Amino acid sequence: MSFMKGDLLAKTRKLVKGLAKAEPVWLKAMERAPPVTFPRAESKIKTISLPEDVYIKKFFAKHPDSKHEDAFKFSDFDAPPARIFGWRVLELKEQGVTEEQAMAAADMEYRTERKARKKAYTRLKQIARLQGKRPPPNPYPCPIKEIQAEEKKYINERFYDPEVRKILEKIKAEKNAEMQERRGGGGGGNGF
Repeated sequence: MSFMKGDLLAKTRKLVKGLAKAEPVWLKAMERAPPVTFPRAESKIKTISLPEDVYIKKFFAKHPDSKHEDAFKFSDFDAPPARIFGWRVLELKEQGVTEEQAMAAADMEYRTERKARKKAYTRLKQIARLQGKRPPPNPYPCPIKEIQAEEKKYINERFYDPEVRKILEKIKAEKNAEMQERRGGGGGGNGF
């Protein structure tokens, strides 16, 4: 019925009228009380844009590696660094600073924060080594490494899963049989 125009009621009426379908039990009740039709939205949905989006794009142009290193996390309460950068630029512009100076200041703050995080983790590792303990996990891990760590168990599992091993042995046996057939069938001239 997807090729016909109209809602469910109109489509069903056409099918019943054309004798392509028996009249359903619910058709008369639906004709008496048809479903509400909602007004259609405009043909094109407008994109949502925020004032800081311009600066976020500029941030990612300047720091393309930040897309992967400072990925957005839905469960996190803190905003991603790009959004914080955009907010800071807008805040500085409201205070009367030029756009270039505001972006330079926000960029400097971002770089300072990243360096401070790296320095803090380095110091944490040093303290752990001095105490003779294992260094703690990085509180600011790279999202790519997190994803790879999650996928590692599935990658290793495919090599040790008994069902996968059976399939692999079957493929190897088929290849060996094919190679034997080629060797044995290709020489065939004993003179008998």
